[in-house]
This record gives sequence, C-alpha cells and structure tokens, in this order.
Amino acid sequence: MDFKDQLKQISDKIARMKDNVLTEEATKNAFVLPFIQCLGYDVFDPSEVVPEFICDIPTKKGEKIDFAIFMEGKPMILIECKHWASDLNLHDGQLLRYYTVSKARLGILTNGITYRFYTDLVSLNVMDDKPFFEIRIDDLKEQQIEKLKEFQKGVFSLETILSTASELKYTNELRNIILQEIHDPSDDFTRYFTRSVYPSSKQITTKVLEQFKPLVKDAFAQYINDTISERLKSVLNKQQQEEKAKVVAEQQSHDGEEVPLRETPDEAESFMIVKAICRAKVESSRIQFRNSHSYFSILLDDNNRKPICRLHFKGGKMHIGTFDGDKNETRFAIEALDDIYKHGDQFLKAIQHYDTVGHDHALENENASI
Repeated sequence: MDFKDQLKQISDKIARMKDNVLTEEATKNAFVLPFIQCLGYDVFDPSEVVPEFICDIPTKKGEKIDFAIFMEGKPMILIECKHWASDLNLHDGQLLRYYTVSKARLGILTNGITYRFYTDLVSLNVMDDKPFFEIRIDDLKEQQIEKLKEFQKGVFSLETILSTASELKYTNELRNIILQEIHDPSDDFTRYFTRSVYPSSKQITTKVLEQFKPLVKDAFAQYINDTISERLKSVLNKQQQEEKAKVVAEQQSHDGEEVPLRETPDEAESFMIVKAICRAKVESSRIQFRNSHSYFSILLDDNNRKPICRLHFKGGKMHIGTFDGDKNETRFAIEALDDIYKHGDQFLKAIQHYDTVGHDHALENENASI
C-alpha cells in the first residue's frame, strides 16, 4: 500500500472512530501512533519512537513530551498530542517549553487530525510562534502529501526540510493574508486598487474607501467565479470529447467484445480501496483491473475467472457487484466510495475461495501424475 493510501486509511479511521475516542491517551493510540507508523518509524522500538520523553526545564523537573522520534541516537522530532477535539491554539506554549530544552530541531503539535510542524527559523533553539507547515489529515491536498513524504524515515533529511521551511511558512502566511483581504478588504488593500481607477485629481478619503471596499470584494469574487467557470467548461469539454471517443470505440468494436477504456477518477480511487482491503489476504500485485463500457472489473491474478467485484458507475448511479462461490454476482447500491468498505468481507471470501480451489486442483493434478 502506498503512502497516500495509508493516509487515506487513517482519515477513514478517524471519521469512523472519533466519537468513541474520549481521552487524550486514546487519541494518541488510535490516531497519532498510526500516523507516526505511516511515516515509516517503528512505534514498537523504544529507541526510535520514545514515549513520555523527559524534557526537564529549569523551573520544573520530570516534564515529559508525548513522543520523541530519534535518529542516530539523537532526538530529531518532538510530538505533543492533545485530544482530537482540542483547540491547538491553546497548547503551542507547552511544545515551546519542551523544544527550548531539547536538541531536536522539529516539533509537531497535533490532536490527531490537525498537525502543526514547527522549527526555529527566527532564533536558533527557540521554537517559532507560528508553524511552517500545517495539515488536516482528513483534508489533505496533493502538494501537502508530497511535503509529508520528506518526513518519512527512509528519505528524511533535516537540511532539506529546513531549507524549504522558511518558504513554506511565508507562503502560507501570505496565502492567509490574501484570503483575509479578499473576504474583508483593509484600507491599504482597498486604497491600492482604488488609486488605479479613481480620478487622480481627487483625494481618496475615508468615505471613498468605504465606497470601494464592497466593490473590491465583489471584483475578486467575480474573478474567482469566472476562473472556476472556465475550469468547469474545460472539464465538461474534456468529458464530451471522452464520450465521443467512447461512441467511436463502440462502433469500432468487433464481435461484441468490450473495448478497454481509461479508468475514471472514481474508478481509480475505488480500485485503490479494494486493493487496500484485499492486501489483508494477498500481495497487492495480484489485484488487477479491467475496464469496459459496461463495468469496471477488479480481478485476482488478472483472471476473468477470478472476479473480486465489479463497479457499475457508467449510468450515473453507483453500484458494486460481489461474487459468491459459484461466481454469481449480487449488486448493491452505494452512495459514496467509502461504502465499498462495507463489502470488504465478500472480497476476502472470494479471494480465499479462488486460492483454495486452485490449491485443491494443484493437489489433484499432482496425485494424478503420481
């Protein structure tokens, strides 16, 4: 299972379990430790992931941080955890105290859902007030996943992370300022644009600024809407071209054979979900798919005689088909891709059946040859 799939599993687990996770300790065990493990660190090796790491401060002994990740015998990342429903804005001072007395250069403050990454860009060995990187595990962007990969054990480089931390920090701060100005333009922001359209002979007074603030806000809103509309038109045009290509392919098909198609984003994501589920029984390389105009088929060993499930997404509504021991298909309507997890047991039963039958046939052939 690749890194993105592992993060998706953690996100799905949070959505399912968070209402039953009632304590900070439960948050650490259910959400934070799987995240650390996802980054490639051995949570069962106390020399690599140290729980309750002691960070004594001058005024108080026995101070402990929840986890410290060690590399080459040195603390590299400090992790302070809070309950998943906690407001992290109330707790960054605690991580700051630990950071100051530790030799670690990276600190993470998390509630198992939001992760804030800190370092010491302003003053060496003094943690910055603001994180240089922040994510929500349940709302990850593609570029955030790529940045997270830098924290994986196999590729970890403190120099690389620190070299981009400053850029990340200021880019995020600028982005937040831009968002704030778009939603509630300040006087300076409004004055900058007003100067370009207002008669130079007239003074830009407070009254003029108040008049132009809603205009500036509306202008940005229109620009954003137009940009979104253009992108939607581009996507629709692409879909129309794909539909035309499907029609041509159908006309060119021979003897009723299905013409293979490129998978849609929903089909691709569904395949990764099924693949992740089936990984509990077999190597992921044995899970393959074939696409057609009628359905998207997921198979064991790329064998049509070993169907695991079929996805029927072609008509607008979504259905998933599972198979019994006689390869009879039963279809179920699904509202969202996450509903696929409800049928995981059937996938595993089908795999077990195919492998058992294959093993029995092999024995029969071996006995017959004897």
